[in-house]
Amino acid sequence: MRKHWLLFSQTVTIALALLFIVHTLKPELLPNAARNGVVTFYESTPDTSAALPASMSLNGAAKKAMPAVVNIFTRTEIKAPSNPFRDDPRFKFFFEDQPEEPQSSSSLGSGVIVSADGYILTNHHVVEAADQIEVALADGRKSSAHVIGSDPETDLAVIKIDIPDALPAITFAQPDQAHIGDIVLAIGNPFGVGETVTMGIVSALKRDHLGLNTFENFIQTDAAINPGNSGGALVDATGNLIGISSAIYSPNGGSLGIGFAIPVSTAKKTMEQIIQHGSVTRGWIGAAVQELTPELVDSFKLGDANGVLVTDVIRNSPAEKAGIMTGDILLAIDGHAITDWSSMLETVANTPPNKVVSVETVHNNKKQTLQVKIGKRPLAK
Repeated sequence: MRKHWLLFSQTVTIALALLFIVHTLKPELLPNAARNGVVTFYESTPDTSAALPASMSLNGAAKKAMPAVVNIFTRTEIKAPSNPFRDDPRFKFFFEDQPEEPQSSSSLGSGVIVSADGYILTNHHVVEAADQIEVALADGRKSSAHVIGSDPETDLAVIKIDIPDALPAITFAQPDQAHIGDIVLAIGNPFGVGETVTMGIVSALKRDHLGLNTFENFIQTDAAINPGNSGGALVDATGNLIGISSAIYSPNGGSLGIGFAIPVSTAKKTMEQIIQHGSVTRGWIGAAVQELTPELVDSFKLGDANGVLVTDVIRNSPAEKAGIMTGDILLAIDGHAITDWSSMLETVANTPPNKVVSVETVHNNKKQTLQVKIGKRPLAK
């Protein structure tokens, strides 16, 4: 046995010595893997780290969407408070040579061209109270703009520029086509540095209860959104618009990977009403509600936690005229189940004014169906 082991050891030693000599003097005779000091039975693969396949680039999506994204510059005149002594006869002499000079503030944002004739969709807070609006196109052209209408409750606005040439309009994605994990691009004018593209994914959908708008249904993304991106485009990997960048979560004003965009379904519906009528018309019943908690369910001796609790009814409102009272439980409106405050608000808002709908409620532990004539929601101030 000892003799066999010595023979095996000598054979291995001679083989390794030969491999070392060949590796040193004639490396071209060895396979690629052996040259690198690794012996393998698998063929080596070419190094692809130097260049990514063209299919992995988002250049096409950016080129498609960027011409339709504009930079918006606004200026607002600020009335400076008058000095309290200016009109006093005893001190008027000191102010005669000091005329009151008007002050102004400027801000910036972004917008998206939605039609070839110059309609631009942006955020309400971008153009709110602006006295002058200037739009800079991606190709360098500039034009003054005027507000067609705005909707504070969704934070959307439509402005218009008058340029004789046809403008590059964004392509809208189909509603509700965004999915968690989809790659997205945010295009806008962060901090006024100029048109910029950032990439991320859809982090979440249908974000609400954020306290940003009355009607909330946000797309959450980790694509970098910073001040100046407001009103800009959030597009998918094919360059189609899926949302309007609106807000960020940031204690310090910079991007922390939590940005919010208004989905294209809400943006398109609001935009069309503003262009046609100058404002948005929504349904209203005049009842305030809150979601049911386990304690409220026990207190009202309800079998389950379906519906919402009516906490207030406005006098002479459609709800009061129909017989809805404080303490009632709203279960369904026009056949749509009411599960929380936002679903109740959205269902009523999407119902045309003057339409009579059935409302299912629980009053004194008894179910009942009432007929409510939907009113017109007062415009937000």
